Amino acid sequence: MARQRRIVSYTWRLRQVMAEAGMFATTDLIEPLAERGVALSTSQVHRLVTSPPERLNLTVLAALCDILGAEPGELILVEAANAATREAVNATPPPRGDRVRPIRAQVAPDIDR
Repeated sequence: MARQRRIVSYTWRLRQVMAEAGMFATTDLIEPLAERGVALSTSQVHRLVTSPPERLNLTVLAALCDILGAEPGELILVEAANAATREAVNATPPPRGDRVRPIRAQVAPDIDR
């Protein structure tokens, strides 16, 4: 039996966690990150806050957790679900007696001639 395929996705919640901590500007993170040895430019911090990162350095994640007093699971919500399965076409043909037979067409005689 084949294994069920899983689809995994995540939601990046940095902006919401920042707001809960009273931080509303992306630049509010630059100095606290620098104090923890993480040097990011203004544009890098902006991207980190406004869009989900494809890759995230664990040092940056640890610094964000320390700054915001949060756990990694509060910043990253993971969702997983089983993928929809598709059956192969004609995987199991119906039993012979259950087939629907087409009705033969009949040509009516031409009455006008």
